[in-house]
Amino acid sequence: QVQLVESGGVLVQPGRSLRLSCAASGFTFSSYAMRWYRPAPGKERELVAGMSSAGGVRTYADSVKGRFTISRDNAKNTVYLQMNNLDRDDTAVYYCNAVSSRITYWGQGTQVTVSS
Repeated sequence: QVQLVESGGVLVQPGRSLRLSCAASGFTFSSYAMRWYRPAPGKERELVAGMSSAGGVRTYADSVKGRFTISRDNAKNTVYLQMNNLDRDDTAVYYCNAVSSRITYWGQGTQVTVSS
């Protein structure tokens, strides 16, 4: 059974940091690119950050460049999203996504709320 389980979402003050985790099971994690998404105006979800299966390629939304870092540990089947200098516009449900050439999987999301 395929599972992507996100964790780490909490209420945090602006300017603070947070790390999200996504634990994967039920598929060959190291063969999948991993991504983080969140809802955006006019879109169902926007790509926040992505990382290739081997970890050599990373992409980021312009709005998070320099503040967010995606990483993965293939030995632990886990992908992370380090979020620094959070602001209110980062408030969202963050979804973990695993994608290969033939299939994609989604987690249920974890809520991040940035508020003072």
